[in-house]
Amino acid sequence: MSAIQKATAANVHLKTELPGPKARAMIARDAGVSSPSYPRDYPFVMSHGRGTEVWDVDGNRFLDFAAGIAVCSTGHAHPEVVRAVQQAASEFLHISSDYWHERMTALAERLAALAPMREPVMSFLCQSGTESVEAAIKLARYVTKRPRFIGFLGGFHGRTMGSLSFTSSKYTQQSGFAPTMPGVMHVPYPNVYRPLFAGADQGEAVLAYIRMLFERNLPPQEVAAILVEPIQGEGGYLVPPAGFLAGLRSICDEHGILLIFDEVQCGVGRTGRMFAAEHDSVAPDIMTLAKGLGSGLPIGAMVAKRRIMEQWKRGAHGNTYGGNPLACAAANATLDLVNGGMAANAAAVGTHFTGRLRELAREFPCIGDVRGRGLMIGIELIETGPDRVPARDLCQKVIERAFHNGLLLLSCGLSTVRFMPPLNVNAAQVDEAVGLLRTSLSEALSLVGK
Repeated sequence: MSAIQKATAANVHLKTELPGPKARAMIARDAGVSSPSYPRDYPFVMSHGRGTEVWDVDGNRFLDFAAGIAVCSTGHAHPEVVRAVQQAASEFLHISSDYWHERMTALAERLAALAPMREPVMSFLCQSGTESVEAAIKLARYVTKRPRFIGFLGGFHGRTMGSLSFTSSKYTQQSGFAPTMPGVMHVPYPNVYRPLFAGADQGEAVLAYIRMLFERNLPPQEVAAILVEPIQGEGGYLVPPAGFLAGLRSICDEHGILLIFDEVQCGVGRTGRMFAAEHDSVAPDIMTLAKGLGSGLPIGAMVAKRRIMEQWKRGAHGNTYGGNPLACAAANATLDLVNGGMAANAAAVGTHFTGRLRELAREFPCIGDVRGRGLMIGIELIETGPDRVPARDLCQKVIERAFHNGLLLLSCGLSTVRFMPPLNVNAAQVDEAVGLLRTSLSEALSLVGK
């Protein structure tokens, strides 16, 4: 038995080889009938979950530190969310956004009370992050009568044709789909660990770059909005330097440009506060939400200052399933839980988690950087040496070995392992995950010959 097999066998939560026989059978059934475009990293076939724990169809137990890509904010099958959805389902399943119902209006009221805009807001409800971004850029064009936008390299905003025009975390998403929506100019996102501008404050350097574009290439009076993630997700879990978001706000105010914050991944308690924008005390004009808002049910929201949103005319934008009663019930219960303690738990447990990862970095020189806020944390893996070369193969091996050790993870950026467990994860589960990560790192290093 190899060292890897021994390590896997020592994990008492794993009952079979991975994938087990039932998982293999399911994957075989799926291969001929499902789109090959799904980016599946490893063969996990879920049976059920509770909190931060999930089980596959063969009875193997895992810690879920991916949470459905930051979607399962309150953990799997939180009883209060389940109860809210069951109650809604017993009354009616759908009525369409052509009409009104209590849960839809209540959710809009909740978002209005929580939004970081510092003035009255209105919400447009939809089913996903990409739809919320589509709504945001349509609103921006509609009210400003301007055709252009600024996005950021490394950003991810969705895969429909409008939001795809901003997405630039990997060229894979755009490959084969050109031309996307015209008028989007990409600029660098400030990266303190990998500075693009030598010897400069990276945030101020990007702001200066935008100002230079306005002088030489991009007429600011034609720019409808700047779309930015307050913490960049798929691009590598990058936290911008202090003052950067405020600088964007200033540029937008100077030129009559709308500032859109994409909080699809970083919002709803993920960073230890309800919205990531609150860390920098910067108010956007428009904000997009999805993922963690519904604890697993498909829902998105575009929240905008009322004075902007009320300019839309009847029929200017809409959808069939927006405000679905089951999704709204889940979202209302989620906001209760996040506001009632889970955001604070994300801040506290996130501090503990970051500390444990920094301890691990002292043990493993391949961990070049530990960064994040709350429970949105990344470790960037690098090749040994002074140049911080991204360790892409090692990163993928760590993700694979973590699965075989009972820990579900995903990557982002060039070579970053990201951690986005449910917001109610506890310190003991974090410590267990760090132990599994340590084993996975050791195994991955042996596999890539380091």
